[in-house]
This record gives sequence, structure tokens and C-alpha cells, in this order.
Amino acid sequence: MVAVVTKRYQILQYVSWMEPVGRRSLADQMHVSERIMRTDIDFLRQQGLLDSSKSGVVLTARGRDVFTSMDQFMNEMLGVQDSEKQLAERLGIDHVLIVPGDADQSARVLDDMGTALAQTMQVMLPLGEQIIAVMGGTTLARAASRMNFQLSAGRELTFVPARGGVGETVAIQANSVAAAMAQSTGGTYRVLYIPENVSEETYQPLLNEPSVKEVLALIDKSSVVIHSVGEALAMAERRRMSDDILQLLRDHHAVAEAFGTFFDAAGNVVYKIPKIGLRIKDLDQIPYVFAIAGGQSKAQAIQAYMQHAPKQTWLITDAGAAQSILMG
Repeated sequence: MVAVVTKRYQILQYVSWMEPVGRRSLADQMHVSERIMRTDIDFLRQQGLLDSSKSGVVLTARGRDVFTSMDQFMNEMLGVQDSEKQLAERLGIDHVLIVPGDADQSARVLDDMGTALAQTMQVMLPLGEQIIAVMGGTTLARAASRMNFQLSAGRELTFVPARGGVGETVAIQANSVAAAMAQSTGGTYRVLYIPENVSEETYQPLLNEPSVKEVLALIDKSSVVIHSVGEALAMAERRRMSDDILQLLRDHHAVAEAFGTFFDAAGNVVYKIPKIGLRIKDLDQIPYVFAIAGGQSKAQAIQAYMQHAPKQTWLITDAGAAQSILMG
């Protein structure tokens, strides 16, 4: 997939240098057949990034904006590609993007990871209807502010919370993140109001509520998932979990949390919060899965969770976490 992103960026780059340019000239420049180039140009034209005439292929106004916004990002991405390949291989997933810096040292790095997420989605997501299931958390709340209306051009975006409500600050709950992403992109959103830390006997009747059933049906149809990976004890404390659960997590040396599941460093499941919505095993059937987490302090958590992540996962992280994992 990284190769696909790179190729599409390079097509935009060559067109910006040579426009109007013929399809055969582009194919020669990129050392591919004219048939393959036609397929790529057709895709970019459907995205509204290129236009064709008798004179040749040119960038549209939107294509110029997208190319400009991608330029610095792609230069950085191509510069660290070796590290990304090494990290992807180490974690057993197909895709890794690394942004410079360490989120532990500067919150600005969270914004850069959010920008990388938005740009990757812009290039990779098909046109048409896309249901995007999102988790909560500070990282995703920051990522929401980096999205823009370009993502919804040619796409009908619906954002839904991936799981029921959690005991966090309202601004970073999944419902709030879904709403913020919808506002940033011009999409729509749905909310799922399910209380945290209730018994199965309590939440089972909620499954029959029409509003809950509607959102759960959308979650089941989601084609995109965006989530983060948290440090186990920090997540448990932020969710105000009981002292007994906190002690259990300490006793079992939990280091990571994702989708309400806590893991030790070896990837063993330590504890699960009974919740409604997506589970980790559901991710195998979802085409586009984006995990965004950074900072050296999250390196161990990322490694623990990635033992359960589906292979098609895109991990968007920073140099602080990446170097810690690769040198560990």
C-alpha cells in the first residue's frame, strides 16, 4: 500500500512538472506500461485530481491543492521508508508511517500524526459511501482537527463510535471524536450512548433499543476503523476503573489497552471490559484499519497490541516510538 501511495503521489508530481503531458510520456517517466498508467490516471481523475484533454493530462485546482499538501509529507515518508519497512516487519503488519519527533516531548507531533492519517486516507480510501468507526482518546481528538473537507470530496462519509461510551472526559469520548471528524470533513455522524462498566445483564436489553440497533448496524458495515493504543494503567485510571481492577492489571503486568482489552508485554489478554461494538477480532474483516499512537512511552504498548492487530493495519507513529521498538 505504501508503494501505491508513493506511485500516485509521483504521478501528481510528474504532471505538475510537465503538464499538459501525454499518458505515454508519463508511463515512460515512471517505467510502467501505458495500460497501467491509464488505470492510475483514471483513478486520480475519478478523485477529481486530474483532468484530461487532447493536449494531455493536467492537475485540477483540487489536484494542485492535494499535491501541495502532500509534498512535505511524502518527502518525509520517502526519507524514512527503510525504518518503516523494518518496523512493519517487526510488528507483523503491512503498513507503517513514521513522522519526525516524539509526542512525549511535543504535542505538535500528535498534530503531525493526525495530518499523516488524513493524507493517507485521502489517497487510499475509495470513492463513494464510507462508514468510519472511530475510538476515543486524546490522540484521535487531535487527529480530528487535522482532517478537512478534501476527504469527503467524492465520498459520503459517516462517522460512528466503534464501541459504547467510556468513562472518559466528554471531549475525548468516541462519540465526541466521531462528531468532530464529521464536522471537520463535512460528513455525518451517529452516537452510541451505552454506559461503561455495567454488567451483561444490564446492557443486553439495550441491544433492543431502536437507536442502539441502528448504530450497531452501521458499525457492522464499517469499511474503515481508526483507533489508538493506550498504556494500560493510564487508560484504566483515566476511566476511573475500580481499585480491584487496577490491582489486577498491576499483578498481571498489563502494559497496553485497545478496544477495551488489556494486554501484558507478551500480548496475553489480562482483562476485557464488557462493551457493545467492535472487537479486535472484527477488524480482520475491515479493509482499512488505521492505528495511531506515538511517543517513546507507548513503544511497549504498541508492540503488545500489534500481536493481535490485523495484517492490513496502517500504524501511524513517531520516531520516538519507532526507534524505541527497533532498538529494543
